Amino acid sequence: QVQLVESGGGLVQAGGSLRLSCAASGAIFGVRTMAWFGQAPGKQRELLATISRNDFIDIADSVKGRFIISRDNAKNTTYLQMYNLKPEDTAVYYCNARIQSSDFVWRDYWGQGTQVTVSS
Repeated sequence: QVQLVESGGGLVQAGGSLRLSCAASGAIFGVRTMAWFGQAPGKQRELLATISRNDFIDIADSVKGRFIISRDNAKNTTYLQMYNLKPEDTAVYYCNARIQSSDFVWRDYWGQGTQVTVSS
């Protein structure tokens, strides 16, 4: 069974930084695109950043210049480095990955979410 587990969330003051991690584990045969989403209170889940297996990156305009996505293919892990955090970045952050499991089927998997709270 494949799982995505996020870590690194917490409470930070405006202007601060956080680094989120998301590790995929289980019977994994391949990992394609990995992504981070944010869901602020009362809002829809928003795509923030994606990274392909070959490190092709796309960042949402709302966080461009402040958030950096990366991955370690050997560890099946993606990271979201967040700088100059703002109160409006307060959200639950979810990672998503396209994974081929032991039945050779590609599926999208989601992590459980990690809370990021930015105080003013």
